[in-house]
Amino acid sequence: MANFDLSMLALKSVCPNNTIEVDDTDLPSVLVYIPAFKNSDVLTGGNDSTHPAFIVNGVQIPGFYYSKYQNVVHAVTNTEGYNVTAAYSLPGEDPAHDINFDTARARCEAKGHGWHLSTNAEWAAIALWCKKNGFMPYGNNNYGKDTRESNYKAIPLHKYTENSVTRTGRVATGTGPLTWSHDKTLGGIWDLNGNVWEWQAGIRFVWGELQILANNDAADPDNPQNETSVCWKAINAADGSLVEPECTVSGSAKLSGNTVKLDYVSGKWTYSTTISSLADQSRSCLFANVTCTAAIGAATKVLLRSLALLPDEGTTEASYEGDYYWLNNGVAERCVIRGGAWDNGASAGVFSFSGSPSRAIVPWDVGFRSAYIPNIG
Repeated sequence: MANFDLSMLALKSVCPNNTIEVDDTDLPSVLVYIPAFKNSDVLTGGNDSTHPAFIVNGVQIPGFYYSKYQNVVHAVTNTEGYNVTAAYSLPGEDPAHDINFDTARARCEAKGHGWHLSTNAEWAAIALWCKKNGFMPYGNNNYGKDTRESNYKAIPLHKYTENSVTRTGRVATGTGPLTWSHDKTLGGIWDLNGNVWEWQAGIRFVWGELQILANNDAADPDNPQNETSVCWKAINAADGSLVEPECTVSGSAKLSGNTVKLDYVSGKWTYSTTISSLADQSRSCLFANVTCTAAIGAATKVLLRSLALLPDEGTTEASYEGDYYWLNNGVAERCVIRGGAWDNGASAGVFSFSGSPSRAIVPWDVGFRSAYIPNIG
């Protein structure tokens, strides 16, 4: 039996839902399989429709494979002899950082057919599963450890000095305790809370208007996500249908209309069809306090909740354990990162959300992870 077969056998014997997938560079990534489920399986007010993460180009898929670890980047030669720089899900590595949105996408897509940057729909599916099953993961959100733990720590790989004090930043992927796994088992997904923020595909804000790709279409690289792509759709506030955007990157802000927009009202991010407070700055509130006006219909709320953009019915502040929601609604385009970083404290977590970074920014505390759907397209 080949060494690869032995490695797979060892992995499967301990983590049956994990797999090792070799990509076009002939190098492995460790992945966790997420089987399909319905909105009603993870949402109190959910419907019986398949969760958006499991529909690509109008076709329902049985599930997707998600990177077990935040990705690292290596320059390699692929099986066709071309030099490429690609992303890998491996334990004990310093996660990628100082990378912008489009480069993160390119590093994932360089792995070959079916590989893509994690989409917000996929992240949301995992986050909602965690909450529904009582497994809100901890992580490196407090300089090498979690704010709620004092004894558990991961392997530090990044130290920095601030105000003459040297502290831990990034830690090695997958080296934290079981509480840092999405299901609190060895077979889970690591570091969804803290360490580095993670870019998410298929979602952006244009002058505060929420724009997405349908379902999980962002998993297919043939559906472009550049600034002017026609794949970007707004959401009709009344019925949740996808419609042509009212706001464009080349245009100016449209403060009222029929599509879902985000307004900052009384210190809370509020989904509405109008914007009364437009500002080029990152403002925030607890994720649990994100709300809607009466203009947002029931079907639209289900869609927002399925994408982990709005709290579930009947939840309280304690339900989301301090996770925060940041947004800048005063600029032409902003992309999305999720999870938080090593210094975000209790505001980091699987529901932590920021729609403040531009696609071109190269942040030192933002990384990413890839996902894989076989036979996509």
